[in-house]
Amino acid sequence: MSAAPPSTAAEPTHFGSGWISGVLSVTLGTIGLGAVLCFHHPSLLTMPELRGLYPIPYVRALLHVVLVSAFILGVISVVLRRRKVLGFAGISLTLAAALLGGSRVPLDGELTRGPFLGLDWFLLNLIGYSILFIPLERVFQRRDQPIFRRGWRTDLIYFFVSALAVQVTTLLTMKPAMIFFSWAANRDAQAWVAGQPFMLQFAGILLLTDLTQYWVHRAFHRVPWLWRFHAVHHSAEAMDWLAGSRLHLVDVAVTRGLTYVPIYVLGFAEAPLFAYVAFVSIQATFIHANVRFEFAPLRWIVATPRFHHWHHAAEAEAVDKNFAVHLPLLDRVFGTAYLPEGRWPAAYGLAGGAALPDGYARQFVAPFRRS
Repeated sequence: MSAAPPSTAAEPTHFGSGWISGVLSVTLGTIGLGAVLCFHHPSLLTMPELRGLYPIPYVRALLHVVLVSAFILGVISVVLRRRKVLGFAGISLTLAAALLGGSRVPLDGELTRGPFLGLDWFLLNLIGYSILFIPLERVFQRRDQPIFRRGWRTDLIYFFVSALAVQVTTLLTMKPAMIFFSWAANRDAQAWVAGQPFMLQFAGILLLTDLTQYWVHRAFHRVPWLWRFHAVHHSAEAMDWLAGSRLHLVDVAVTRGLTYVPIYVLGFAEAPLFAYVAFVSIQATFIHANVRFEFAPLRWIVATPRFHHWHHAAEAEAVDKNFAVHLPLLDRVFGTAYLPEGRWPAAYGLAGGAALPDGYARQFVAPFRRS
């Protein structure tokens, strides 16, 4: 943790300086306040598919620990740090959550199914990915870059919006396939596919989705008006687990929508489909991570961080290479593989010195404004 956000950049960030406790206080305070808001507005802020899975007594106990920890860490940061912004921010978030009910907050309102925002999904993802990837990147990091590197705020907003708008992205993914490809679905064929062994279905989903995604991905690089949207993803100049979230909504809708078509038409069973979703969520994040793992024996079997980092490289020879997300063999078959022995990219971002404006809102409208 060698650098900090701009507000604290003038002060040290090493252990004992109050920076770590301040960051943890703000993070836990944000999670606690978000959880309290989910209790107050469950129909609006939680996913219907997850509501019945929460063990409420344990959630309340965990929420209490989170809020107490956030407050104590905030106090520690205030005591240790000359600039008190982080500590007071964490304390303020904790007090706001406490005033709204804290761990004893009532579960308000009747649960209904309708339009919702996935705040609980965002909190679960933030907790899970942070616990998994932040320590992994600190211990096995390839490039010496801070957690709060340049552009982290923008990528966190992408992460937040994608989780919050999970209902919208799900509809944009599934509905077009159901509307435009219902003619191709055959119930007898779907029943036969759904009756196959779990691992065979999982392998089939992996192959079909990556084959579809390969060509969609390649089109986003080769078709100029599609590249406008995909360039947002490639504008990240630092690679880590959060950078993979930088995706324009149009890019997400088109790619996931077309990728879902073979899954819908063939009618795979729910269990292997859910297993695929879990796998792709972690693997697609991992290949962006700032880790030095080589996985040499597997490099042409499954996509690795080094394989995908070259896809994001700013070096001319790596442009339009390594389109596969899961199966690098597709790039070898179609002549787009690039994986120089023993080397990693020296720089990331758009090739040729091109750049996009910083910030989520400016990057969202940028593709529509280009000539």
